[in-house]
Amino acid sequence: MAELFQFELVSPERQLLSEQVAEVVVPGTEGEFGVLKNHSPFMSTIKPGILKVRNGGGSWDEYFVRGGFADVASGGLTVLAEQAVPVKEISKEQLDQAIRNAEEDVADAKDDDTKQKAEMTLSQLKDVAEALKAA
Repeated sequence: MAELFQFELVSPERQLLSEQVAEVVVPGTEGEFGVLKNHSPFMSTIKPGILKVRNGGGSWDEYFVRGGFADVASGGLTVLAEQAVPVKEISKEQLDQAIRNAEEDVADAKDDDTKQKAEMTLSQLKDVAEALKAA
């Protein structure tokens, strides 16, 4: 039986999860990482991607997250995401619209820094679209 730990998933709109879980896989900007009970404390920024949560029963739930950070502490894991949506609630239309918005941001960028950030977001959103297709 997996040991459980407290996991909080929070976005500006709402708290999506606050429960005891067995494992969380986070799309960190330095790469995906898994968190189990008693993980060493650290912080990471997150990139757009699929956050996976394994509950005590062993089943997985998936959330699309964009921006924000993950805070692993002795008490558990907190993910504060700029956006977090259960994958089952994401429509292809929403994702396509987000990609169109990002493409416009790239086209409208006034300087290299802004353009680079917009291109990064666009590339990450396209990765998410691919990940959702594969799922």
